[in-house]
Amino acid sequence: MTVASQAKQTLAGLKSAQASLETIALQTKNQQAKQMYQDAAQQTQTILNNLSPRVNEIEAEEPQYKQ
Repeated sequence: MTVASQAKQTLAGLKSAQASLETIALQTKNQQAKQMYQDAAQQTQTILNNLSPRVNEIEAEEPQYKQ
């Protein structure tokens, strides 16, 4: 598995985790728990925002890794 494909797989997993956190935040009635899940989803989004450009850089540096 190439670095680019591993990074893409990581992005997909993070997007899935973020969606789960947002869903749980919407479903929970406990305000403290809701805030915790919302904060975690926001932190995950920050990570996604930082990682996405890196995946593009990897693909640009190594065109053979583009899938």
